[in-house]
Amino acid sequence: MTDPDTLTGTLLIAMPGMPDPRFSHAVVFLCAHSRDGAMGLIVNKPLPDLNFGALLKTLDVPLQGAYRGLGDSPLQADDPVYFGGPVETSRGFVLHTPDVFVADSAMAVTEFAALSTSMDILAQIARGQGPAEVRLALGYSGWGPGQLEDELRAGGWLTCPADIGLLYGTAPDRLWGAALDRIGVDPRLLSSTSGRA
Repeated sequence: MTDPDTLTGTLLIAMPGMPDPRFSHAVVFLCAHSRDGAMGLIVNKPLPDLNFGALLKTLDVPLQGAYRGLGDSPLQADDPVYFGGPVETSRGFVLHTPDVFVADSAMAVTEFAALSTSMDILAQIARGQGPAEVRLALGYSGWGPGQLEDELRAGGWLTCPADIGLLYGTAPDRLWGAALDRIGVDPRLLSSTSGRA
């Protein structure tokens, strides 16, 4: 049974005034949270100079046509790769629905999200045999023991329950506002003088 105090599977919404510009208007999906710290991926900041096709080419993984997975939304070569966070920015992460699961290299997060770091999942995606929904990211966001809790108390973040529609079905440029709307917060009323992150 999951610890009721964990925020695993929750969206963090950066407050205006976040002092670190890398997290300005960021929405982070928390993949792990415990007394040992937290780890998540920013899911609304596409990298300007890298897309899915270019990433596969760099990794020498052939893209065999448009990837359609098991869902309705095709993942195309020009789809974005996201800035997952400032830690290990050359390391790749695949956030995806758990309908395709590479057991040794995937971690179940929720009933609609798993996290993989294996090249195998990218090869499956490139062959058109991957998960229904996918978000590719380089780097991750990490917090040491108690650090995220301190930032939450200081008003640096709001939390929002995640679901499949918000996580995969909302355009990145709309996700920050959509997550605030989900918790009933009008962004125009937020102060830009929140605590430090």
